Amino acid sequence: MAFWHKKQKSAEGESLDLTRLPGHIAIIMDGNGRWAKKRGLPRTAGHAAGAETFRTIAYHCRDLGIPYLTVYAFSTENWKRPVEEVSTIMDLLHKYLLEALEKMERDGFCIKFFGDLSALPLELRDLCLETEQTGAAVSGAKYQINVCLNYGGRDEILRAARTWAQEILAGHQKIEDLTEEVFSRYLDSRGVPDPDLIIRPSGELRLSNFLPWQSAYAEFYFTDVLWPDFSPAVLDTALADFQRRQRRFGGV
Repeated sequence: MAFWHKKQKSAEGESLDLTRLPGHIAIIMDGNGRWAKKRGLPRTAGHAAGAETFRTIAYHCRDLGIPYLTVYAFSTENWKRPVEEVSTIMDLLHKYLLEALEKMERDGFCIKFFGDLSALPLELRDLCLETEQTGAAVSGAKYQINVCLNYGGRDEILRAARTWAQEILAGHQKIEDLTEEVFSRYLDSRGVPDPDLIIRPSGELRLSNFLPWQSAYAEFYFTDVLWPDFSPAVLDTALADFQRRQRRFGGV
């Protein structure tokens, strides 16, 4: 797609203004298991299909010129799932990161992780750190993918609060100096603008512990489309819907 054109059509035939796109999109990649079940396949097949969708959507966001994409890959609660399913998700992440290491500089993007990586298998954790370090060294990277891995919004806030408290005890901070801006620097998302648009496929109408602090003034878009079926055309429809919104941020 030629992303220098100022307008294109969404799946619904609406005009999409490429000069008024959100700077940061966040997506809850939901519906992999149900997609597989509808087809008589194991849930692991749904995650494999969902991984391909993630790759497609990441490149579509890049081609549109959207600088930040955040995806919910694995939550702090997902460890409760069957061992085989968890193992498949970790293997898919490992495969994707190896691919990303080879293509980041060529494709002009970097990857960061939100979440507590200490609970991951050692090999995957080391690969995540290598991916972040490699991305940080990419010259001229214009696009950033944030992968929420072993992530929970409440856990993120608790970890930030503990770090802040430790700095208070060490005498590096004062209680009266705490503001929203200061506290944000202790979150996993520090340095990243809050999402403008949060998308949840699969028909569920909840955040599921995804970016509760950062989503305070985000716009939300829900669709019944299951994540493996989520196409660039569906994303364009969500973007067209976003462009019809009037964002007041608490004002009038």
